[in-house]
Amino acid sequence: MTNSKQQLFNLAKLVRDNSYSPYSKFKVGAAILSSNNNLYSGCNVENASYSVCTCAEENAISTMIANSDTLIKELLVMTDTSTGSAPCGACRQRILEFADNNTIIHIANTKEITKTIKIKDLLPHSFSKDDLK
Repeated sequence: MTNSKQQLFNLAKLVRDNSYSPYSKFKVGAAILSSNNNLYSGCNVENASYSVCTCAEENAISTMIANSDTLIKELLVMTDTSTGSAPCGACRQRILEFADNNTIIHIANTKEITKTIKIKDLLPHSFSKDDLK
């Protein structure tokens, strides 16, 4: 594993342990490497009113933006499933907002990265800020 992948993996695993998921028991951790080579992380935070839950990717992106970074170079999302789980549809759209065609998404379980894909392949035929020009 390259150094950036290992850093993302370790950070996502660490923050995943802080997940607040008493209802689904589905812990998710996410870690971002920005284009400025800064690391950010987030975990999912559930709520009894499911519609106001916060995804791990959303949390990590918000932290990145709060620190004045705006471009995701790589993002890793980690779950307990054997193959890992791709970001949900809403998070794919959130990631796209702060991505370019070279943004890489790593999908991982708690032992390894199971898949690496570019955002354009994870969310093909997407609606983006370029459509608003």
